Amino acid sequence: MQRTNERFVERLPLVLPHPAYAYLISALLCGVAFGLRLLAESFLPIGYPFVAFFPVIILTAFLFGVRPGTFAAILCGLVSWYAFIPPRMAFTMNPGVALALCFYGFVAAVDIALIHFLQRANVNLALERERSRALAENRELLFHELQHRVSNNLQVVAAMLALRKNHVDHEQARAALDDAAGRLALIGRISRTLYDPADEGQDIQGFLTRLTQDVVTASGRDDISVSVEAPPGLTLQSRVAVPLAIIVAEAVSNAIEHGLPDRGGSIAVTLEDSSGALSLKIADDGAGLAPGFELGHGPSIGLKIATALAAQLKGRFALDHRPEGGVIARLDLPAGAH
Repeated sequence: MQRTNERFVERLPLVLPHPAYAYLISALLCGVAFGLRLLAESFLPIGYPFVAFFPVIILTAFLFGVRPGTFAAILCGLVSWYAFIPPRMAFTMNPGVALALCFYGFVAAVDIALIHFLQRANVNLALERERSRALAENRELLFHELQHRVSNNLQVVAAMLALRKNHVDHEQARAALDDAAGRLALIGRISRTLYDPADEGQDIQGFLTRLTQDVVTASGRDDISVSVEAPPGLTLQSRVAVPLAIIVAEAVSNAIEHGLPDRGGSIAVTLEDSSGALSLKIADDGAGLAPGFELGHGPSIGLKIATALAAQLKGRFALDHRPEGGVIARLDLPAGAH
């Protein structure tokens, strides 16, 4: 309702199909005011010849602009002078009448001038609002175009690495190139999905669901089931959502590659919000941690990336044994870090 009123006010003064209509309506309003003044004659004390006509002047100037407002002021002044200023039914001029008419003219002029300046300011405000809206749309368009190009460039680099892999004979080098290409492609997809110019935050539940399904599909496995739980409506800013998404992707990939390399299984991703502190758990029912495993000292680059990103967010990443079997990857972020 408020927006509707704003749009109506921004269209004032009204532009009628023919200018004469504004003057005709103004004259009709003066007639209504005249009738009301006659009806109130017995209730009003002596004097007050203009009391019913000021609202008409204000309304006319507000709806139709300065000229119809001035026309209404002149017409109402003549009617008041003729019908309600003694001696009535005559355009008599004396010092008292002149003073009353001057007072009336001054008040009417002030009313019309104030309405005119307010409407001018309102028009300028509407123009500025429209200009700001256009700038915001252009900014968003340029931002999305930039984000699209960056993501495309990452995809191109990933494709080049994948092609280069075919010309490398060393198995470890081929694996490194393949791993780098996959990570670049993943970061490109995450960036395209999560970054937005308004920085209003992303619904993390829906995004993590799509992300984990994407990781499982990329692994070529159809015997892995993934479930995602997160507080309804929880949103995270891009600066937190992107590293968190990469950590989830690395943990899910690690669970598939090392925990469930030769059999099906399940992976559960759980995100909890406790008074602003986030706790992310990625649990699998795989083979578990190798004896003597130490995070950060193994060959897994993905886990090192996850640890570094957690430190960047002032949090902590760890891997623990799951009591039922398997591994729990856990990321804890303190309150205020996101």
